[in-house]
Amino acid sequence: MIPHLREDFNANFSEEKYDKLIAQIGQMAGERPGFRVCETPIFVPEKLSRQLLEACESLAGFICRPDFKELSEGALLPENFVPGETEHTAFLMMDFGLCLGEDGEISPQLIEVQGFPSLFLYQDLLARSYREVFDIPDEMPHLFGVSEEEEYIRKLRNTIVGDSNPENVVLLEIFPEKQNTRVDFWLNEKLLGIKVVNITDLKVEGRTAYYIDERGRRVVVERLYNRTIFDELYKYRDLNREFYFQKEYDFRWVGHPHWFFRISKHTLPYLKGPYVPESWFLNEWEGGFDQLEDYVLKPLYSFSGQGVILSPARSDIENIPEGERSNYILQKKVKYAPVIKTPDEPARVEIRMMHIWEQDAQRPELLISLIRLSKGEMIGVRYNKDRTWVGSSAAFFEMP
Repeated sequence: MIPHLREDFNANFSEEKYDKLIAQIGQMAGERPGFRVCETPIFVPEKLSRQLLEACESLAGFICRPDFKELSEGALLPENFVPGETEHTAFLMMDFGLCLGEDGEISPQLIEVQGFPSLFLYQDLLARSYREVFDIPDEMPHLFGVSEEEEYIRKLRNTIVGDSNPENVVLLEIFPEKQNTRVDFWLNEKLLGIKVVNITDLKVEGRTAYYIDERGRRVVVERLYNRTIFDELYKYRDLNREFYFQKEYDFRWVGHPHWFFRISKHTLPYLKGPYVPESWFLNEWEGGFDQLEDYVLKPLYSFSGQGVILSPARSDIENIPEGERSNYILQKKVKYAPVIKTPDEPARVEIRMMHIWEQDAQRPELLISLIRLSKGEMIGVRYNKDRTWVGSSAAFFEMP
């Protein structure tokens, strides 16, 4: 998107450099990523950087509203209730597609918001690896608000570890060694010193949660960094475990599960602005069936694109019982722009702007971005099989 940088990168690309990139990530993280890493980063021009920052500021302002908990109460189902909700989310993700507007200009358009952590440490490693292997200009930062890796790590440590001993902080997941995102888990262990624990290995005694370490010691959990998604947990009905989210414990949640639901697709119909496509709860939809082709139908309680219908038909709506339509949204369809020149067809881009919200801070703070490049109908690995110059990437920004 910055033409001279794109031309230089493509002209100087080689498979040997790409192999070096993957090897370097694997060496630093202890394992190569379980997902596809794109051959290229993206270079974001000043105007688009400014638009993204404006959008983030506006959307964060809505999340900070005093009545946000009241507005989002309908997102919480009784079966997903978890005691110990924190005052605000610890993490805030905003996913934007780079789209063509009616004026033919590229602009960011909001696709999702999430009150759930993402790959903070992997993304920093990826960007630094691109920078080293492909000689990215120093004046193009990949971080926001901080200039040094040490300061970036310190902010993450303040949010996740706080004033606890790192060994008393657990990153909780279901079979973490099998998750595609596990490379980020190992970086949390390496750089923050916290413990990655499978949900089946978390022990409980009264209100105390603990794990048994490699030396056979009983280590009490003081802070729980939750990476478990309920949709996935519900698939494992017969897990042999002692820990259940519905019980009360004497630890602090880092990323309380309620925020996964409160800040989600449920939030989209409330948001307005030039970077937010029109969204409706399905039960409040005022349009006709002849307009459905301009919208995307999304179930509220799903993740990773599951259940999404890109151009719903009248029958798709009629097949949803009226009493369940509040659990779906219709979101105005946007057109992803093929903006990244590659050796074959151009790629489309989705940018995740990643915020933390420290415990005593007034507002969330933007730290880094996550990029996914696609040549398929939708963003995601399953829609881009057997393609190159797609997948996980990083962004370098021309700052306003």
